[in-house]
Amino acid sequence: MSSINFVNENKEVIVAAGANLREKALQNDIDIYTFMGKMTNCGGYGQCGTCIVEIVEGAENLSERTEFEQRKLKKKPETYRLACQTLVNGPIAVKTKPKS
Repeated sequence: MSSINFVNENKEVIVAAGANLREKALQNDIDIYTFMGKMTNCGGYGQCGTCIVEIVEGAENLSERTEFEQRKLKKKPETYRLACQTLVNGPIAVKTKPKS
């Protein structure tokens, strides 16, 4: 088991190892999308890049960045991830809707 601490929402969610970050956020009523992201997101298929989150603790407990993430986030800090492409394998802390 792993845990995801959503910092802005002050909510901790317990998940199975290998859980998809976007799916677990949405299942637990965590809003990860900005206004435009709500209208233009691809539904978690890794095509739009609107589900950006900032990992504030536990980055070593996540899957490696995918090729799509490498391209989409190349001008963003290393702590930024696309929630739809991120698998959780240990405890992490996440900030939703980070300001760049």
